[in-house]
Amino acid sequence: MIPVNIINEIYLYIILGLLGGWAITTLLSRVRARSLLNKARFKLSRVEEEVRNRRREIELEKKEELHRIRASFEKETREKSDELHKLSKRLTEREETVDRRLLEMEGKKKEILVEEQRLEKEREKIRGLEIKQREELEKIAGISTAEAKRTLLDTIKEEAKEEAAQIIQKVEREAKETANKKARKIVATAIQRCAVDEVVGTVISTLSLPNDEMKGRVIGREGRNIRTFEALTGVDLIVDDTPETVVISCFDPLRRKIAEISLERLIADTRIHPARIEEIVEKAKKDMEEILHEEGQRAAFDMGISDLPTQLINLLGRLKFRTSYGQNVLQHSKEVSYIASIMAAEVKVDYIRAKRAGLLHDIGKAVDQEIEGSHALIGARLAERYGESPEIVHAIAAHHEDRQTETTLAILIQASDAVSAARPGARKEVLEAYLKRIEELEEIARSFTGINRAYAIQAGRELRIMVQPQEINDERATELCREIANKIEKELNYPGQIKITVIRELRSIEYAK
Repeated sequence: MIPVNIINEIYLYIILGLLGGWAITTLLSRVRARSLLNKARFKLSRVEEEVRNRRREIELEKKEELHRIRASFEKETREKSDELHKLSKRLTEREETVDRRLLEMEGKKKEILVEEQRLEKEREKIRGLEIKQREELEKIAGISTAEAKRTLLDTIKEEAKEEAAQIIQKVEREAKETANKKARKIVATAIQRCAVDEVVGTVISTLSLPNDEMKGRVIGREGRNIRTFEALTGVDLIVDDTPETVVISCFDPLRRKIAEISLERLIADTRIHPARIEEIVEKAKKDMEEILHEEGQRAAFDMGISDLPTQLINLLGRLKFRTSYGQNVLQHSKEVSYIASIMAAEVKVDYIRAKRAGLLHDIGKAVDQEIEGSHALIGARLAERYGESPEIVHAIAAHHEDRQTETTLAILIQASDAVSAARPGARKEVLEAYLKRIEELEEIARSFTGINRAYAIQAGRELRIMVQPQEINDERATELCREIANKIEKELNYPGQIKITVIRELRSIEYAK
């Protein structure tokens, strides 16, 4: 066993060793820290020295730059001073020149005043001589100056009027010949290239039945089926003695088509009673909307227009079941579109836009029974609402002169519409309206003085007027023709155009005996 005193000594040595190691470590750390501090102070002094050197360099550069700027400024100042000196010298020279010229002008002004005084005296002498000469002429002629002037002016006025009428007649004749040739060529080209079928709507549709027994089912007990059908569709259903046939009568082609589809489905279904009729008619109306959309799409596709809004396509489809004087409006719109595009290409106008305007020009007729106003203005509002360009909107609004035409496109649509509507067989016209228009044409012509006889010929397309040769001369005949045309345009509504021909013939007859 180790004695206690030895253990205590061992502990003491260990503690002394530890204390000695700590002291040595602390001393070494202090020496290292002092060394690092000296190095940092040395580096700091070097940095400060570099900063002082850089600051001196910057100050030197600033002084050099300031010296350079000052030298440049002094140089520019000297140059500007020299220029100002030169300008001052030039201004002085110009002032001297202006003063010299002013003196010269004052001298010339005095000379001019003297010359004007001399000329005024000469004028006074000339006026005196003119007065004496005029008095002598009045004595010789026996009339006053005022009367002579009036007579001369009247003569000149009449001669000028006759010459002006002759010139106007010549210019109009040449212009009409040129314009007519060109217009005829364009319209003829358009019509020759336009080959369309004419679809004329009627007021009845005939439907075949599988047998005569079906007639009884269609009529129903005490006529309740036929009454329900007529009330829901708005048509007249005629069931007569014609075998296996019923007739649907209605002036509205759209309602007549819905009734036709409904009746076909009822006949195929064989269950005909009021509830079933109501169900079938409602379904037919919904299916009709799809048919209208398909018809509108087909019309747009036929004309090569692919970007029409859905709303306008649906309205185009409604035109399939709309007629005007017996002419199908959708077919008429396609014809106008085609003619307008051909004429636009001939006169170097955007034919694609003309085709679009022609197809949409009667779009207002699709809703003109529901909205008050002219179909042209209604159509223009619809086209504007659905994003059509202002030029197309204007062409639609102006195609019946509800607005003044302002573009070539509007004039082309007017002409195309007139060609399509006025060509033979395109439209039906009530006999009374036709006769009334013929009478009004002849009455307008006879309302002018100097008219002997007036005849409306070629179904009202031409008006021939015989005048009294003693009252109407050749120049007046031209004016009369224009006046009659203007009055017809203001007072009558007519499709196409009317040719007015004034005929003046002077016959002198004598017999040798």
